[in-house]
Amino acid sequence: MVLLPVARHAVAAEPAAAIGVLYPDIGEPYRSIFTKIIEGIEQQAKGRVASFAVGTATIGPELATELRRRDLRVVIALGRNGLKAAAALERALPVVAGGVLAVPEAEARDFAVHSLTPDPALLFARLRTLVPGARRVAVVFDPRQNAWLMRLAREAARAQGLELLATEAEDLKSALRAYQGTMATLESRRDALWLPHDSTTVDDSSVLPLVLQEAWDRSFTVISSSVAHVRRGALFSLYPDNLALGRRLGGAALAALGGARPSGVLPLKDVLIAANVRAANHLGLNFAAGQHSFDMVFPES
Repeated sequence: MVLLPVARHAVAAEPAAAIGVLYPDIGEPYRSIFTKIIEGIEQQAKGRVASFAVGTATIGPELATELRRRDLRVVIALGRNGLKAAAALERALPVVAGGVLAVPEAEARDFAVHSLTPDPALLFARLRTLVPGARRVAVVFDPRQNAWLMRLAREAARAQGLELLATEAEDLKSALRAYQGTMATLESRRDALWLPHDSTTVDDSSVLPLVLQEAWDRSFTVISSSVAHVRRGALFSLYPDNLALGRRLGGAALAALGGARPSGVLPLKDVLIAANVRAANHLGLNFAAGQHSFDMVFPES
């Protein structure tokens, strides 16, 4: 079993390292994402970081021994493998987690999990800016995955003067029924359908084509937490600013060094925006007039 420190980061930082970063030993394009997050962590922590790529075989006593040898005082766990590795460590070592779409709330009782799911407050604020006539937002969700997110969404909707129409579904069959019933009530240019990160209710092969076709035929807005959906026809999405996310995680780790012990799932606040101008034109929205700025635009020219 071999531990894989990130040499560029760890060699220079090792003498003063106080923060260990565990991230998945994974290929591209995901490796670049985690590399950018680590870059942000290092910026915020002023280089006091030792980073380790972890695979399934790396998770175990040897990793814990290596972290103790380096006298690390807090761990940032990135991705699923990072979380698994952190879960095997001594509970006395503070953990800050990030780089995951979501985790069950029960897994976030001992430490804070910085999710990759965009904050509904940011999503709905951008909806009101881009679609001024929007009044209602509908969503189908699995409460086992996203009960925490819907609590935030209800507060965010009230703050923006929106009505949230949230329907629970615990399997794909009931989700499809819920979409069909929900979409039948949506009104053109007044209502939006939100596709969150939800492996039960947002299926790219069955749900997404159904939703996008219905939205095109009936001219209601589709917003998403996935950039891939914008490429296929959703109006816009918020997605992670990985460097800024890394800085936030670095700040959380420094706070943990100072004794802070937050817990629970936290939404993504460091975001970029992708938009689909073809969908905007179809809805009668003018995204090309320079009134709005986007970090990614589809269709790509």
